[in-house]
Amino acid sequence: METTARVLVGLVAALHVYFLVLEMSLWERRPGRELSAFDAAMARATAPLAANQGLYNGFLAAGPVWGLVTGNPTGFRAQVFFLACVIVAGLYRGLTANRRILTAQALPGALALGSVLAAR
Repeated sequence: METTARVLVGLVAALHVYFLVLEMSLWERRPGRELSAFDAAMARATAPLAANQGLYNGFLAAGPVWGLVTGNPTGFRAQVFFLACVIVAGLYRGLTANRRILTAQALPGALALGSVLAAR
C-alpha cells in the first residue's frame, strides 16, 4: 500500500509540474490555447494571470515532492497538508472556473491523500 501511495503522490506532483509548464510557458501557444479555448488576443491578455496560476501549481508540486523525500513524521505531514491543498485548490477552481478541474486536479489529489492515509 505504501508503494501505491508514493506513486500516486508522485503522479500528483508531476501533474502540477505539467500545469506549471502549461500555464507559465505554453499559455499563448497551441497547448495552452486549446486548454483555455482562448483566441490569440485573449491568451496574450491573460498570460500574466496564467503565469501566476502556474507559479502556484509549482508550489503544489513542490510540497508532495518534499513529503516524498523527507523522513517521517515530517514527510507524512507534508504529504497530507499539500495534498489537502491540492484538493481545496481543485475544488475551488472546479466550482468557479471549469468543472473539468474537479477530475483533473481534485480527484487525483483525493486518491493520493486517501492512499497516503491508508498506508499509514
